[in-house]
Amino acid sequence: MQQEQREIMPEGTCSGFEERWTLFAAGELDASEVAEMKSHLVECGRCNQTLAQENALVALLSSNRREPDAALLAGCRASLEDALDREEEHGWLRRVVGALMPTSWISPAPAWSAALLLLIGFSVGMLGPRLLQHRAATNTAQTGTIYGASVEGAIPNGPAIPLSSIDMHTAQVAGINVSPSVENEPPQVEVHLNAQQPFTVQGTVNNDDVKSVLMFILRNNQRFDADARMNAVELLRARNKDADVRSALCQTVHTDHNAAVRLKALEALDGAEPQDIIQQTLLDALVDDQNPGVRVEAINALRAMAAKGQVASDDHLLSVLRERMHKDPSTYIRLQSAAAIQDLGPRQKF
Repeated sequence: MQQEQREIMPEGTCSGFEERWTLFAAGELDASEVAEMKSHLVECGRCNQTLAQENALVALLSSNRREPDAALLAGCRASLEDALDREEEHGWLRRVVGALMPTSWISPAPAWSAALLLLIGFSVGMLGPRLLQHRAATNTAQTGTIYGASVEGAIPNGPAIPLSSIDMHTAQVAGINVSPSVENEPPQVEVHLNAQQPFTVQGTVNNDDVKSVLMFILRNNQRFDADARMNAVELLRARNKDADVRSALCQTVHTDHNAAVRLKALEALDGAEPQDIIQQTLLDALVDDQNPGVRVEAINALRAMAAKGQVASDDHLLSVLRERMHKDPSTYIRLQSAAAIQDLGPRQKF
């Protein structure tokens, strides 16, 4: 009868093995190392006990493994992209300033440097307040506010002018403020823009002027920052049944360079009609989007639509799902694609 427990070998014989059992259990050693470790196991009871503990730990970690939240991943990647963009802009500014005012102008001649700094400080002290007052007076004269479908003129309390008369192609978003909704009413929105004259669009998303400005932000996504586009998507979600809003959201899914904004636009399309346009947008995102979080949202939305009977099962849809089932880098998407094929009808030959 074989011994139930191997004899524990002297401590010195395990040198070089004990620290590698974790890698062995995780399958991270090459073939020669695996053979060496297995040969040692035949003779060492203590290392057999160590390996059993490592195998139990690996099994525990595997059983509790969860797919990371898609929205969190997309948001983190988007924040990193924005941070890198800002750092690149700051680096460019520092290079320009360094070229215009190199330190060599100042450091070799401290007396001239002190005189130059004193002159600059005196000029700023004398001219700065006057420039600021002139700028404030100019802004006061030019600032208007859109209430409903009109904008106040250049003169305070002057006649209203229509939104269509403002050149939106030069507009920049200075900020979007959203007030909490009251008694199931849509939230109040204020979009502050700077164009030929600063102005503010104010109202709920049910107001066509507010909707038009928010859609303009999405359709010109290269000009506005990610926060403005995220706010625009979230606010327009309440009007996703409007054909023009639906078109702007689909365009955002296809063209916005920020994955978090594309993900938010996919979520905003939930419940929009007609379903064939939404279905095609989801398929395009599933095939073309490089961000796994966006593709996860696309396949989840497709399965949700299929469960409601809102998906038209045709050859193109099944072809895309089969292709994703075999080729998508994400295990989750491959599994969900296979499940979607089964949900859509009789078992298909893969």
